[in-house]
Amino acid sequence: MSDADGRTMRERMLAGEPYIADDPDLFRESRRARVLCHRINSLDPDESRQVEELFGELLGAIGEHSHIRPPFHCDYGYQTFIGARTFANFGLVCLDVARVTIGDDVQIGPNVQLLTPTHPVEPGPRRDKWEAAEPITIGDNVWLGGGVIVCPGVTIGENTVVGAGAVVTRDLPANVVAVGNPARVVKKLDG
Repeated sequence: MSDADGRTMRERMLAGEPYIADDPDLFRESRRARVLCHRINSLDPDESRQVEELFGELLGAIGEHSHIRPPFHCDYGYQTFIGARTFANFGLVCLDVARVTIGDDVQIGPNVQLLTPTHPVEPGPRRDKWEAAEPITIGDNVWLGGGVIVCPGVTIGENTVVGAGAVVTRDLPANVVAVGNPARVVKKLDG
């Protein structure tokens, strides 16, 4: 499906513009990601080499010595880039309609959600399946506690710690501790 300018919905999505979510080409790409996630999530824990190979096929990049514990779920996979020596515990949900960049040495607790999609507030466009997305960037050496939710368009600065259950609705600077809903800075850390 193309828009009036001849651009595909995928091109619109990758440009960060509104697009129709149930486009057939995007559905195929999302299905590919769901199939790979299912394979990853169904493997025996002793099959770590095969899990790593599948993550290499699914994701835009995954750095050396990084590890993601299944289950893992994403929209497309190729929009997620993970640095070196990063660890994600069980249940990471990465809705990567826009790019998700996770730095080096990041620690991600269980059941963390990285959510890039946005939806129109008006009922008509929402009913017509329009959506958009904003990228998420997680800096080096960040620690996201269990159950953290990171909302669209958020950047979290290096060395920052986000407490368990926090909902990050806006950017957090480097070298702080943030907690709550919405997340707020409660402490500065030595850089």
